[in-house]
Amino acid sequence: MCKTFIAAILVDNRLHDAPKLQEILTKHGCIIKTRLGIHEAGESCSNQGPIILHMQATEDEIKAFENDVKQLDHVKLQYMNLEC
Repeated sequence: MCKTFIAAILVDNRLHDAPKLQEILTKHGCIIKTRLGIHEAGESCSNQGPIILHMQATEDEIKAFENDVKQLDHVKLQYMNLEC
């Protein structure tokens, strides 16, 4: 059964973890409906930033995504379920 939910990812060390996180997001791209990345731009780019994902996935797909993200040291993941 597919679930629709919002995933919030907080990247605490963007310079270190962004390339690995990008690989994970690409790997699981078929379950990501919308992606929004936010960081401070300007003279010096912030090393921290949130990513908001609107996702639709089965329980197995969610677990696989979670397992991959949890391998990153400076990345936190939380979910908000969306009910019809």
